Amino acid sequence: MNTIMNIRTTTKTLLLTVLASLGFAASVDAQPVPGTDENIPYLMTFGKNTTTEWGDDNFIQIIFFSIPTDFTQPIYIRVFDPDCGGQADELNGSWNTKTRFSVYGGVGSCSNKDAQKCNENGDYDSGTQLASKVFGMDAQYDGKWYTFGPFNPSEGENLPEFGGRVFKVVVEGIAGDDGNMYRFYLSRKQNDNVKVDGAFAYYFKYKFRMYDDASQISHIYPYIDDKVISLKQSNFDWDSDGILRIISCTKNGIMMKVSTDNVWATSTHKIDEGEKNTSWDIQMIKSKAKPLKNNNVVIYLENQYGELLPFYSVPIGGVPKYNYNIKMKQSPKK
Repeated sequence: MNTIMNIRTTTKTLLLTVLASLGFAASVDAQPVPGTDENIPYLMTFGKNTTTEWGDDNFIQIIFFSIPTDFTQPIYIRVFDPDCGGQADELNGSWNTKTRFSVYGGVGSCSNKDAQKCNENGDYDSGTQLASKVFGMDAQYDGKWYTFGPFNPSEGENLPEFGGRVFKVVVEGIAGDDGNMYRFYLSRKQNDNVKVDGAFAYYFKYKFRMYDDASQISHIYPYIDDKVISLKQSNFDWDSDGILRIISCTKNGIMMKVSTDNVWATSTHKIDEGEKNTSWDIQMIKSKAKPLKNNNVVIYLENQYGELLPFYSVPIGGVPKYNYNIKMKQSPKK
């Protein structure tokens, strides 16, 4: 147990150092979720009366937004198309779904392990609720932005290991059986998307809509610190629709196991020494051999201790590229 605690402490110190390098976020725009580099069209949450075969395992999505401690201006969390009943959403019979969006801050809101696991049977809505609104089918929000806030950055939970003050957004499908597709933007303005310098988003479990277009490649970017020796990925309801592959400085297209309809699939992958303190690019590529269809999926990642690994709206250190020379290097003989 002491060994694990020491590893966690060292990892937090290292992560804080790395997050300081996210100054580049100001130029690559780390504020939208899904992130620009992720190339994912929408996040998704279904109503709780839906069967899981539609691609949502528990009808809850949790996103974290980190604000630098030296940023003191008000911030806003904006959601695009929060209602359920339009062109972007997924109809199941008749529109009857209600989705609750809630913002949390304060002690325990983001550090609580149930919140990180998106555990619907636990204390995932921990902390102080700062704002909440339920959306049904409403034309005034269809294809438009709704803004939560203003929030004082000091209202977020102080988590230096995650870059500063952190806010949690919980999205819950509280009724109905349709799919709600939406996006977020962290902003300095109430009625416009203006980035908060140095801020970023991260998540431990991600639920989203794949592109229908098989030529579009989507991505997620976990950061591999120097204590991770293996990574286990779990994905749900991929419908065998294409492939998941790893690109890193030492891996050039290593395949991950892909799930079928309404089931989980897992695979474990060893971390090479050259991958320490870099990001992975997990690429999600739809099959061109199958008829095009929409596909909603879930994915999360764990280290060798079963702890969930965050992935980020922007890849820390930049989008990873395979380095052939790293694989060719030989250890010196003793």
